[in-house]
Amino acid sequence: MNVSPDRIAPRSEYKNMLPLRADTNMLTRRIAIRVRGQVQGVGFRPHVFRLAQQLRISGWVGNDAEGVRIEAQGIQPERLLEALRKNLPPLAKINAIEAQEIAMQESERDFTIRRSVTGRLATMLPADTAVCSECLAELFDPDSRYYHYPFLNCTHCGPRYSVVQALPYDRANTALRDFVMCPACESEYHAPRDRRFHAQPTACPSCGPQLSHSAAEIMTRLRAGEIVAVKGLGGYQLICDAGNAAAVAKLRQRKQRDAKPFAVMALNVASLEGLVSMTSAEVPLLTSAERPIVLLAKDKTSASTVLLTPEIAPGLDRLGVMLPGTPLHYLLMHAAAGQPAGTDWLQQALPVYLVITSANPGGEPLVIGNDEANKRLADIADTIVTYNRDIVTPVDDSVVQQLQSGPQIIRRARGYVPQAIALGRKVPSILAVGGHLKNTVCITRGDEAFVSQHIGSLDNPATVEFFETTIDRLRDFLQVDPAIVAHDLHPEFVSTRYAHDLGLPCVGVQHHHAHLAAVAAEHHIEEAVLGLCLDGYGMSEDGTAWGGELFLLQDATATRLAHLRPMLQPGGERAAREPWRMAVAILADLGEQAQIPMRFSAQAHAKQIGTLLEREMHCPPTTSCGRLFDAVSALLGVASHNHYEGEAAMRLQSLVSQPSVMRGGWLFTQDELDLRPLLHSLLSCDAVTGANRFHGTLAAALSEWVSHYAGQLGIRKVLLAGGCLQNPYLCNDLTNGLQSRTIEALLSQSVPVNDGGLSLGQAWVAALRQR
Repeated sequence: MNVSPDRIAPRSEYKNMLPLRADTNMLTRRIAIRVRGQVQGVGFRPHVFRLAQQLRISGWVGNDAEGVRIEAQGIQPERLLEALRKNLPPLAKINAIEAQEIAMQESERDFTIRRSVTGRLATMLPADTAVCSECLAELFDPDSRYYHYPFLNCTHCGPRYSVVQALPYDRANTALRDFVMCPACESEYHAPRDRRFHAQPTACPSCGPQLSHSAAEIMTRLRAGEIVAVKGLGGYQLICDAGNAAAVAKLRQRKQRDAKPFAVMALNVASLEGLVSMTSAEVPLLTSAERPIVLLAKDKTSASTVLLTPEIAPGLDRLGVMLPGTPLHYLLMHAAAGQPAGTDWLQQALPVYLVITSANPGGEPLVIGNDEANKRLADIADTIVTYNRDIVTPVDDSVVQQLQSGPQIIRRARGYVPQAIALGRKVPSILAVGGHLKNTVCITRGDEAFVSQHIGSLDNPATVEFFETTIDRLRDFLQVDPAIVAHDLHPEFVSTRYAHDLGLPCVGVQHHHAHLAAVAAEHHIEEAVLGLCLDGYGMSEDGTAWGGELFLLQDATATRLAHLRPMLQPGGERAAREPWRMAVAILADLGEQAQIPMRFSAQAHAKQIGTLLEREMHCPPTTSCGRLFDAVSALLGVASHNHYEGEAAMRLQSLVSQPSVMRGGWLFTQDELDLRPLLHSLLSCDAVTGANRFHGTLAAALSEWVSHYAGQLGIRKVLLAGGCLQNPYLCNDLTNGLQSRTIEALLSQSVPVNDGGLSLGQAWVAALRQR
């Protein structure tokens, strides 16, 4: 097996390696090897065992607090090192290897796997991953003892983070600790050449967890229009038939989710033909071991409206799609296909589509407990399907999209957490508590940052409790006692108050500085760079609302160079929920008050809003790019209200077919980018023309704006961040425009560009300030 470059981290190195001398080539020697990285819970020890046997090397391998320790004895024992560089288990990633020659063990003859050694941890286990092809073959093999068993796994796949209670990664520290292995599982577990050798969650129908309902029964209920709550890998999921309009409407009503899009699961890529359009770069995302939800363009033909009810993603041109990731998901598809024999059917198109959404009522955290499910999901689900193994850590589905610059994570959770993000150097132990929306937390350890799974908006007690539990759990896992806590500047954020209550030295980090610092941390940027941040809201140091800012980042500081021209927000925060208010403010700013009653006759308070604007009462200013998108969406008659965060902007984006640039559509005035010429022209546009013109012109204006300051300061690198950069048209056109001006544009790829990446940026700024 060849190792892809991303599985040997760039900072990986051999240390203390002794060059072989000609006169020692045939001498028996012994070396000690230290391996750091993602090397526990991935079948690393049995892999080393098998390599050592092939090379006729004696010694031992074992897990400890720092990773994996190996002692290898034989003729040219360095051959084991080279074998590891060329051949790794599928889930392993190496950060560093150290080796040195040590004293021989004269009586040693065999190579063994030793028991794990505990201590202060400096390692981490991998994320949960999708079922592998070998396990799938067993799942549908009538002669296999794993036939139709929904919990089969091996060292190459299955649950990890969601079932582990502590490290080292041994069965006693997992949710499988109370399941005593049967003789057959015990035999596989101890057989060095078996795929389940030391696979800690290994189980079979005789000794492992049991499902309360069969896959066939679940599919029968889905076909009948039921909503079924199914206990998944990292939490309960609500499932219904995506082609059943009544079932989808029922799910929306019961979950109180009026318009927010649902994700859809299909069997394979072939099954998506006619539903979505895919590029060659998007297919690997869909089929990756992380199995995220991937945002794909809806097929333009009428076929998609036949396959799915339009209420899956109303008013949007993209659909969130995922492929099966667990054995149970595949068993559901198998039942839907009529339970064909063998595995050939797995490659064939299957016109079966399921809505898969998180089982979290009212924006609360994922449900993971069986008793909890019966209480919290009883009013949503017609049937609750459970099993008798605990979920230790709730982990939601991840969401990604493919941009020209590469994959972009929108929600970072299952499949990606708890993978470490390599920093450019060692930093103090820091806890960063993130923001209020799309919250994540981050803890640093040495030269690594660990960003938690998506926690959500800290709007209710249940999510706040999840936030606090996640911090405690991550601290325990990493065995880190933070010396510093970093937080947002907003004093009313729950996360900010939590930080101050810890009694540790606190570092407040301005919201947009944190956004950009997350990009700098990931790309190891410490030189002076420009930073462009475009989002919905972030509080400045003087308490005003920002969201369209250009900075100079240097050392631990972010100096605001310029910003979008401020707009007034009638009603303050209410304007974020009612974009028509922002449109009214734009009309007033353009001197077009007469158009307000004509364009917004359906809004009872439009006239009073106009009066408030004239008097500048209850109309705080903002430079937010997000509010600009809202205003344009409402001006063009696309969306007057946001039923969920970003709806108006997403519906506007969905009308774009070919972005166009209006020359003369913007002005530079002192430290502002003024887009009023563009906005005025939109008043005479239809929705589609306006959407294309707005996207194309905004990207061109921003490119020229950044280039202007880059030329003044002699800087050719800019960091891009903020939730507005999730818009693929804006992001692609902006990066292309900058590159055409020989300016390198960098975005996050390991954490979201939205508020889910704030915690990493807060930690990095705090680290820089300690230097």
